[in-house]
Amino acid sequence: MKKSTFFKDFKEFIAKGNVVDLAVGVVIGGAFKDIVNALVNNIIMPLIGLVTGGASVADLKWVITAAELDAEGNVLVAENALLYGAFIQTIIDFLIIALCIFTVLRVMMKLKSLTEKKEEPAPAPEAPAEPVETTDDILKDIRELLKK
Repeated sequence: MKKSTFFKDFKEFIAKGNVVDLAVGVVIGGAFKDIVNALVNNIIMPLIGLVTGGASVADLKWVITAAELDAEGNVLVAENALLYGAFIQTIIDFLIIALCIFTVLRVMMKLKSLTEKKEEPAPAPEAPAEPVETTDDILKDIRELLKK
């Protein structure tokens, strides 16, 4: 029996095409995320900021206890706040990224189905069916040959 080693198995795993495809997908996904974040942060969120009175959605918060300051304005005790705006911003980012990925995948699938339809070869004309010779037919032929 052949004994496999950990490193040999790992090398075979890494050499598989699926792992390389996954690595490429992760790199492209990271770049795609940067593009979508730029869309969200630089175009969509400023438009939403107009609706919220010019405030950034990410800056929305509910202050539970205000910060305590000394006479010179230095913070003695930091404020305690729920930063729900950052949560809303993250949800919006996710929804836009999901929409963009869905759109790209849908376009790719449509293009793939169009190219598959074009590349399908025309069906070959059916040849006339030849009679299938059975064992009985072969035995009859042998008997006729032996009679001669």
